[in-house]
Amino acid sequence: MYAVSPRQLEIFVAIAATGSVRAASERLFLSQPAASMALAELERQLGAELFARERGRLRINDRGRELLPLAQELIERHAEFGRRAAGELAELAGEIRVGASNTVGNYLVGDLLGTFASAHPGVSLRLGVANTARIAQGVLDHDFDIGCVEGPVTHPSIESRPWRDDRLVVCARPDHVLAGKKRLRREDFAGERWVLRERGSATRALSERALAELPEGRTVLELDQSESIKQAVIAGLGIACLPEVAIGDARATGRLVVLPTPFLDLRRVLSVLSHRQRYRGAVLEAFLAGLGR
Repeated sequence: MYAVSPRQLEIFVAIAATGSVRAASERLFLSQPAASMALAELERQLGAELFARERGRLRINDRGRELLPLAQELIERHAEFGRRAAGELAELAGEIRVGASNTVGNYLVGDLLGTFASAHPGVSLRLGVANTARIAQGVLDHDFDIGCVEGPVTHPSIESRPWRDDRLVVCARPDHVLAGKKRLRREDFAGERWVLRERGSATRALSERALAELPEGRTVLELDQSESIKQAVIAGLGIACLPEVAIGDARATGRLVVLPTPFLDLRRVLSVLSHRQRYRGAVLEAFLAGLGR
């Protein structure tokens, strides 16, 4: 018979998220010895270690990864029990870990989180920003409760639903030779110098599909942030495909122009990702409802 407490489960989940007892204890406002003792007692009751110990870090092992979504569900069900016992008007409380790809995390974070944060101030929101491949992996590993990404993700354990439309544009400095042409054709891009996102990003994948429809050019630089690419184009290092939402300021101040390319399909859909095994309690359901899905 197990006598696992909600606090032990909270400590387990926090250590899985932070990778250390110290960081988990700070997050939960506990002393480090108390958190260590709680983890040790949990592992003793289960008869198995949940983490591999590596140079002061704790990396969740296969057993821990199997139990993590169940622990998260039990914590949320315990909180839901308390809210219902307190009555319908009890304020939502808890935490949502959101993973966002670079375009969403850097330029659309207000649209993604703002309404929910205002409506539910008792819920803590934690945002991680990375490229689409890393966010999808984070959802699979239960590092994120929800992911919001720019590209399609196909995995049997991930549910992907559309959130909103987006598009890339080809941009250049105002004094670039292509910016002076009244009507651009595919052949005008022959030999052009391109600044691209890193591999693994959805922006890179869509850019490569577009470039495949143009004469051969040259990749002169690869960067992992749209903002860095924007600055590289402003500096005259090349041209780039960038999210339209990322260049609004530079376009308004005349530092960048959009090259008309009606012959390229640069549309895409931003998607919300969730793990199919992830329990959807009241907090997560409220967040998803705020996104209109």
